Order: sequence, then structure tokens, then C-alpha cells
Amino acid sequence: MSFLYRWFAGIPAYLWSGWGALASLFLLVAGWEAVSLAYGPLVLPDPAAAFDRLFALIDSGAAGTELALTARRAMTGLALAILVGSLLGLLAGLSLTASMLARPIVTVLLGTPPIAWLVLAMLWFGASDGTPIFTVFVACLPVIFIGALAGTRTLDHHLKDVATVFRLPWRMKLVDLYLPHVVSYLFPAWINALGNAWRVVVMAELLSSADGVGASLAVARSQLDMDAALAWIAAVVLTLLAVEYLLLEPIKREVERWRPVEHV
Repeated sequence: MSFLYRWFAGIPAYLWSGWGALASLFLLVAGWEAVSLAYGPLVLPDPAAAFDRLFALIDSGAAGTELALTARRAMTGLALAILVGSLLGLLAGLSLTASMLARPIVTVLLGTPPIAWLVLAMLWFGASDGTPIFTVFVACLPVIFIGALAGTRTLDHHLKDVATVFRLPWRMKLVDLYLPHVVSYLFPAWINALGNAWRVVVMAELLSSADGVGASLAVARSQLDMDAALAWIAAVVLTLLAVEYLLLEPIKREVERWRPVEHV
């Protein structure tokens, strides 16, 4: 109940703090409009045309269906990466030897482009949901692993010694000492992985699936329909922004209440 009260009470301040983000989005749209006016609609249609097509896709129900399918694939791969990457990163962070052994493996995973994993996934899973889900999982896993590893390795040993000297209960040490610090590293990794998941899943669908946003982009490309292509891109970006700023960011602010407030 206290969490819900703080969450609702903080909504006005949170919305007010979002003016900077809205201003940057308006600047992006203004730049889009300027490029469209300079090069014409054959190169880049204006924002009004793209959003008109997006609203038409929403009215027809096509946008909701394809976005839901893409979101399910992206969130499934991301959830698996969060589960496996966070657990392995926390375990590796407890041992210097394990962290050193994991470093070259993580470097290999980070250095391998997602398109290479997509080709392997297409050979293994064909045109099924396994291809985009696996590609998202492999692309997001090292990012989350590094966040969990860094959060565990950077725990302040002096604070742990103080907690031991004062014989704090294990629950207090976990909730008030260890968890806030580790989560402060995990959350940025999760948010970064969320963006990677959407980018990778759309790419995987474009090359391997007959449905989803990526497949719709492939159809728009084959028909040279720039309005539809930009409409689908806008749909993905707006969905990603909604998930990040309406769901993840409030949770992040709640779990990081222990941090000092920075005044700009």
C-alpha cells in the first residue's frame, strides 16, 4: 500500500519532469519535417503522412495485432535473457575466478553481430517463433550479464563489514544494503536490453517471419511504401517509449529512492 501511495503521489512531479523528453521528441519531429521539405516525400514523407497511415493501421486493427505479436516475441526473449543473465551475472560476481572466466565469453557474445545469430537461428528453428526469440535472447544476454556482474563486484566491502559487526538481520542486509545497490546496476541494463530486444526482433521478423512488425516492414519495402514503413517504425518507437517511461522508469525511481536527488 505504501508503494502505491508513493507511486500515485509522485505522478504529478514525474509528469512535470517529462517536459524535457517531450521537447526532445518535438525537436526530432521538427527535424524530420525539415528533411522532408528539403528532399521531398519520395525520400522522406512528412510526419503528418506517416502518422495518418499509423492511425489508419490502428483503426483497421492491423497495428494492434502485429504489435502484440512482435511484443510477445520480444518480451519472451527479453524475459529469458533477464532470468538467465541476471542469475549468471550475480553468481559470477561472487567469485573473481568466475568473473575472469566469463569475460572472454561475454566479449564473444557482444562482438558477434545479431545478424549472425539470426542466420543460425533460421537454420535451427526455421520460420517459427523460436528464431526471433532466440536472437533476442542471445543479443540481450551479455548486456544483462555485465550489469549483474558489475552490481555484485562493486558492493562496498566496508558496508558489508559494518553490517556484520552490528549483526544486522539477513533480511535487512538483503533489502536495505545488497538489493538496492545491485538493482541500480541491473535496471539500466534491463532498459538497454529492452531497446535491443525491439530492434533485434523487428530485424529477425523482417528476414524470417511472415507476420509481425518486421514482416509488415518487409511488405512496405517491397511495395516502396514509405508512408507505411515510417508508420510501423513510429508504432515501434512509441510503444517502446510507453513501456520505458510509463512502466520501467516509475519502478526505477521507486527502487532507487535511496539515491540523493540531483538538482539541475
